[in-house]
Amino acid sequence: MKRTSLLLALIVAALALLSTSCGTSDYLQSLTLSSQGSTSGGFYNLAGLDGTLQLKVTANYHSGKTIDVTNASTWSVTPNGCAYSGDPVAWPTALCPGAVGAQPPNLLPAYGPTTVPISPTGLMTGVANLCTWYDLTDQSTGMPANPPEWVYTGWYQVTASYKGFTSQPVGIGVGVTTSNSPTGGCGPS
Repeated sequence: MKRTSLLLALIVAALALLSTSCGTSDYLQSLTLSSQGSTSGGFYNLAGLDGTLQLKVTANYHSGKTIDVTNASTWSVTPNGCAYSGDPVAWPTALCPGAVGAQPPNLLPAYGPTTVPISPTGLMTGVANLCTWYDLTDQSTGMPANPPEWVYTGWYQVTASYKGFTSQPVGIGVGVTTSNSPTGGCGPS
């Protein structure tokens, strides 16, 4: 009787141990893309010629564990909108001149090594002479706001992929050349 009880207790204990680990393997749930640069509501500014933003891709697992997978990720970049035309008089009336029914003259150039390349380690660099920000006009003076009130004219939408998952998109403006702002520069710093 004692032997049977002991054997039964060991079987129950073994089953309890097996059942607690059975079917609970950890798995990837999502990716998060972020940057350590200046941000304006989830949008980032790539400021200055050869300015950089360090992008970071975090793999989020079912268990709550997170792992930096930046170096193992691939990038997808889509240009949206226009670059600032450089004409402070015409620009406020049409953020993308000719956008309705015609090819806008200031469309952002395609992503690549001569615009805003991203290295395998996630370092994005401002190479092209672009400004994708516009300083809103002060209604009382008719001049650009001082201090600046920046709005996007365009941005590069970046996503990262890893093991079949794609991150949320992140918008990145480019402030390599000057804008219409009386304080100089292009975009938030």
